[in-house]
Amino acid sequence: MELIVRKYGGTSLDSIDKIKDIALKTKNDIKSNKKIVLVVSAMGKSTDELLRKAELISKNPSNRELDLLMSSGEIISSSLMAIALEDIGVQSKSLTGFQAGIDTNSSFGHAEIQSINNTRIKEAINNNNTLVIAGFQGYNEDFEITTLGRGGSDTTAVAIAASIGASICEIYTDVKGIYTADPNIIENAKKLNFLPYEDMLELANYGAKMHPRAIELGMYYNIPLVIKSSFDNNSGTLICNYEDIKKLKNGGLILNEITENRNKVSGVTSEGNISKITIKNIPDKPGIAAKVFEPLSNEGINVDVIVQNLSTDDKTDLTFTVKNEELDQAMQIVNKKSIDIEFESILSGKGYGKISIIGSGIQNSPGYAAKFFNALSDSDINIQMITTSDIRITCLINDKDLDKALKKVHDVFGLYK
Repeated sequence: MELIVRKYGGTSLDSIDKIKDIALKTKNDIKSNKKIVLVVSAMGKSTDELLRKAELISKNPSNRELDLLMSSGEIISSSLMAIALEDIGVQSKSLTGFQAGIDTNSSFGHAEIQSINNTRIKEAINNNNTLVIAGFQGYNEDFEITTLGRGGSDTTAVAIAASIGASICEIYTDVKGIYTADPNIIENAKKLNFLPYEDMLELANYGAKMHPRAIELGMYYNIPLVIKSSFDNNSGTLICNYEDIKKLKNGGLILNEITENRNKVSGVTSEGNISKITIKNIPDKPGIAAKVFEPLSNEGINVDVIVQNLSTDDKTDLTFTVKNEELDQAMQIVNKKSIDIEFESILSGKGYGKISIIGSGIQNSPGYAAKFFNALSDSDINIQMITTSDIRITCLINDKDLDKALKKVHDVFGLYK
């Protein structure tokens, strides 16, 4: 009997009718000799509404209370789904993250899973229950409720799938799969049938609709993932090892045919609301970068694009990016009181965005970077910073140019074909 973990996002659960539809689909699949574990997000925009209510009461609520508050949305969804299943004759049981044994660290708001005690989950499955687990949450060593950060229900689902040995983890959302670019911006964006974990991880890190931590878990534990729509029967996008993808057919092309003459760009992503910080004239010697970035890391601030200029007279400039909402906090940290280094000044600014091309093999193939940069130049778009990995090239540009850049680059690389 196939064991499947299915995660449903907020848009898939934003009405009672949709919850009933998912319950009916689950019942029909159980009849097809499948065992299914459901992981659910909060209904619709209910998490945003909970946060709004907290802000009406206090401008500075404690992270501990916020986590307890926000965890309630997923608990409501899981209870309602279990009730819907039982109402149509499916033996069901809902579990909170705590009840499901999801042990996390104590980083309220962005906790990480430390382990899963799956005893209760397996016992319930063996007793023929269809489990509905509240996503996005767990508990720490002090038995405090914690949350995993936005999109954390994806991470919950993949972690559960790995823990119980599921054959696949299906992520249901409001789109038909992963596209070569955001289909809300690029009308001719193409849905991708298959993606290797590595490409999907970069796409997720740079704007695609999937939680990066969930991809990392899937890749590490080799859990195939499928991203698909809750609202139609489309096959979605399969994410798995590249060796497994090569055995599959994609639009008539057998992927294990020997060829290097292929478009190695899987997709183009964009992300706005980026801020830039430059620390001028810092000493160019070992340990300086650590003194800058360690305090930021300790406060949970994610630093992305980093550029250090060539040294002049043993001095250099260090520039990096953070999200707009973290700029003020980052600026408070990178001042003379917080980092024990000498510098001339600190400059900062908002209004930036990132555009990236992503695909396995692009760094080892000449021409991709030049083609990318020329596309931006032809659109009169100035590049502020550049960063790369083995399968990604990212440019920092003005936020107002993002949509224009995305359309141009997507067209230049022929990703609509």
